Amino acid sequence: MTTIALYASDTMADWEYGYLTAGLAMAREQDPDANRLVVVSDTGETVTTMGGLRIAPDVSLAGLSTLDALILPGAASWNVGHDAALGLAADLIAAGTPVAAICGATYGLARVGLLDDRPHTSNAAEFLTQAADYRGSEHYRDEKAVSDGTVITAGATAPIEFAKLVFERLNVFPQPIVDAWYGLYTTGERKYYDQLTGA
Repeated sequence: MTTIALYASDTMADWEYGYLTAGLAMAREQDPDANRLVVVSDTGETVTTMGGLRIAPDVSLAGLSTLDALILPGAASWNVGHDAALGLAADLIAAGTPVAAICGATYGLARVGLLDDRPHTSNAAEFLTQAADYRGSEHYRDEKAVSDGTVITAGATAPIEFAKLVFERLNVFPQPIVDAWYGLYTTGERKYYDQLTGA
């Protein structure tokens, strides 16, 4: 079973992880052992999202054990702090374990040098250059979402592309299902719905 941690923090951007978590749940409907989603926070205490939802994490970061992927949604606070989450991200990346960051979380990775030597994206190139210690501008890609095989990054307006790259990296679904899922949510065309339900 693949264990995936979703890092929850106050002001977390609700729309950035919704497609991903719903897709993971869809995979568990087909196979209960497909993946395990664990919601974590710095202390394990309840957080309040940008949309005002209160989320009670399953565990604190310190209480995590085996982990196969870390998801870092954006929030309004990534310009400072998040030291434990960024430390964990650094350890996972060094071990080749996937870390996926979207929107403000890419700024967090940039702050600690985790995007300096790999292809990546964010909300805009200028967004990341505000991070004083960021040295990765030559590797910036003006794309919705980018994966270098270990680190997945995306801008705030690309939650579908973000989820797709995570699904592919973690082999959540066979590729034809990923393609049908992506087609459905980017075009709304009935043929993709039929492909998805048929699969």
